Amino acid sequence: MVELDNPWPRSTNCAMSAAHINIRSTRRGEVSRRSFLGTTLAGGAALCAGGLSSLVRLFAAENDSSLAEAGIPELQALLQSGAMTSAGLTEKYLKRIARLNPLLHAVIETNPDAMEIATHLDAERRAGKLRGALHGLPILVKDNLATADQMQTTAGSLALVGSVVPADSVVVQKLRAAGAIILGKANLSEWANFRGFAPFNGWSARGGFTRDPYLLRFDPCGSSSGSAAGAAAGLCAVAIGTETDGSIVCPSGNNLCVGIKPSIGLVSQDGIIPIAHSQDTAGPITRTVTDAAILLGAIQNPLTGAPDDYTRFLVRGGLNGARIGRDRRYFTPAFGGEHDLNAVIEPAIQVMRDLGATVIDTDSGDPNRYSDAEFTVLLYEFKVQIAEYLAGLTNTTIRTLADLIQFDIDHCPEEMEFFGQEIFEMSEATSGDLTDPIYREARALCVRLTRAEGIDAALERDQLDAIIAPSYSFASTPAAVAGYPNISIPVGLTNAGKPAGIWMYSGYLREGKLISLAFDLEQEIHPRSRPQFIPPLPHKPADAGICNGTNPPMPNLQTLRHLTRHLGTGKPLNR
Repeated sequence: MVELDNPWPRSTNCAMSAAHINIRSTRRGEVSRRSFLGTTLAGGAALCAGGLSSLVRLFAAENDSSLAEAGIPELQALLQSGAMTSAGLTEKYLKRIARLNPLLHAVIETNPDAMEIATHLDAERRAGKLRGALHGLPILVKDNLATADQMQTTAGSLALVGSVVPADSVVVQKLRAAGAIILGKANLSEWANFRGFAPFNGWSARGGFTRDPYLLRFDPCGSSSGSAAGAAAGLCAVAIGTETDGSIVCPSGNNLCVGIKPSIGLVSQDGIIPIAHSQDTAGPITRTVTDAAILLGAIQNPLTGAPDDYTRFLVRGGLNGARIGRDRRYFTPAFGGEHDLNAVIEPAIQVMRDLGATVIDTDSGDPNRYSDAEFTVLLYEFKVQIAEYLAGLTNTTIRTLADLIQFDIDHCPEEMEFFGQEIFEMSEATSGDLTDPIYREARALCVRLTRAEGIDAALERDQLDAIIAPSYSFASTPAAVAGYPNISIPVGLTNAGKPAGIWMYSGYLREGKLISLAFDLEQEIHPRSRPQFIPPLPHKPADAGICNGTNPPMPNLQTLRHLTRHLGTGKPLNR
C-alpha cells in the first residue's frame, strides 16, 4: 500500500467554540461574521490543533501529505498569518493531483488559470480585502457545473467537448464570490449516471475510472465519484458534488467523507447539467462536518426558513435529548445493506445513545412502492430539461437528447465500450410533455409516498429529529425523491479497509439539525483516517459488444421502466 503521513490530530474542529466570540458589526470593507469564520476564527482552530508554528512547519515540508486532512479553519489560519500564500497552497494541490490522479482518476482537468487567480487573491488579502470564508482556497467542482473559463463543462462526455457555456453556474458564482479558486473539474459517472445501465460507478469517457483512495477495488459510488475521491485524498480543500438520487451521499459514504444533499431549492440549479429539476441539487463533499457547514453556507440561496450561517450548529451536545429513528429495512441485503459496513455502523449508533440520543425503530416508507414512478419522473424531465440546457450553449451542434444519442452511436468505441445508452433512449421515447398524465401521476405518487406518507409521517408519528440508515444502501432514495436533506457521516473502516458511514435525513430545510447531530457524533468518534490506497486495482470491465454488434438485442423500452437497479448505488433491486 502507499503510505501517506498524517500529521493532523484526530479532530480538526476543536476550536469551533471560537464561533461564540462576540463579533461586532463590521464596517464597510471588512469581513462579516460568516466571512470572519474563515479568517481570524480559524486561528483558534489551528492553535487547538497543535499551534500555528507546527502548521507552518508541516506546510513548509516537501511532503505534500500535510494537505490530506487540513480543513478550512487550518488553511485559513495559515493564509491569514502569512505563513502560506494561496499561490503556494494551489501549487501544492496541483502537485498532489499530478502525483495521485494517474491512480485515482478523480480529476478530469485542472484550471490553467488557477495560479493566476490565486496570486490575485493573495494580493487582495494583503490589501485587506477578504471576499469570504473560502478566500484563497482551491476547490474541485464536479464536471456538470458550468464554469465560464478555460475549462470544459461536459458531464464527462465527449459530446460536449468544445462547447461554450453562457456563464458560470450560480453555485460557481457564489464560490468565486466567497473567494474560492476553482482548481479543476472532478470526474463523475458520465451524465451523472443517467445514460445507461452501467455495471459500475465512476467512469466517464473523458476521465476514465475513478478509484476509491481507501480501497482501490471498492466501489467509489457515484455519480460524484471524483468529488468524493478528490476530497478524501486531499486533492483539494473541499469539493462540490451533485445529487439526483444518492450521488452526493453514496460517494461520500464510500470515501469516508461528509456529504450534504441539501433540500431542493436551497442551492440553485442554474448552470448545472440537469437530470430532473424535481430532484437535482449541488452540495458539499468535505473531510469534516465543519467544512461542510461552511461550504453549504457559501453556496446556499437566501431562502425563507433557512439559516444564513450553518456554523452556529457546530457545538457539542446536539445528540443529547435527540430522538433518532432507525429504518431497519436499509440494514438488510434486500435494501442494499452490507453486513461488513453494518458492523462498523452499529458501534457508532451506540455512541449516539451514549451521547444522550434515543434511537428507536421507525418506517420512512418502502421505496419499492415508488421507485418505478421516480424513474418515470426522471425520464420525462430529462428529455425536456437537457434540451433547455443545451439551447444555451454555443460552439456546438448538440441541441437535443436525440443529438446526444446519435453522437454516442457515431463515437461508439469511445463512449459505449462498456455499457450502452438505454436510459437516454427511454427518455427520448417519452412524450417530452410535463403535462402528460403519465408524468403527473408518477410525480404525485412520489411526493405523497415520500413526504406525507413517508418521511413526514415517520417524523411526526415517532416525534423524531432525524432518521438514520447505513451508507451504500438504498436509503438515499426517500430524501432524494422528497426533496429533503440528507447527510453522510463517516464512522470508520471495515477490517478490509472499506469506508462506512451513516446517512441521516429529516424534513425540509432541516440541514441545521442534521449538521448539529452529525457534528456531535463526529467529535466523539473522530472517524477520519488517511487513505491507504490498498491494492489491487479492479480488472478492466469486458467489452459490452455494443460497437461490434455482438451485444444482445435491446429489450422493450416500456418494460425497462421497471427498474432492476437502484438509481443511487447501482446495486440490483431485489424485488
